[in-house]
Amino acid sequence: MGRKAKVEFDERPPDGFDPSNPYGDPVAMLDYREHLVREKWIQIETAKIIRERLRWCYRIEGVNHLQKCRHLVQEYLDATRGVGWGKDARPPELHGPKKESD
Repeated sequence: MGRKAKVEFDERPPDGFDPSNPYGDPVAMLDYREHLVREKWIQIETAKIIRERLRWCYRIEGVNHLQKCRHLVQEYLDATRGVGWGKDARPPELHGPKKESD
C-alpha cells in the first residue's frame, strides 16, 4: 500500500441548504454553520502564518525591512481584510479601509 500524493478535502458547502429558508432543514443549517466556522478559522490561521513570516523577515532584514518585506506586508493586509468574527453580514467592500470619494 502506498501513500496518497495529496490529501484532498471536500471544501464545498453542504448540500441541501437553502439560504432563502435556512430553518427548513435544521441539519443542513448546522452543517452550513460548521462549514462557515471552519472556513473562517482557515482564513484566521493563514493570516497568523503570514504574520509569523513577516516577523521573521523584519528580524532578519533589519534596517532594509521596508523594501525586503513589502510583499509580505501586502500579503498580510490582503489576508486580514474581512477576516474576523461578526463581519459576515457586511459586504466585502466595507471590510477594508475607507475609500476616498472623487
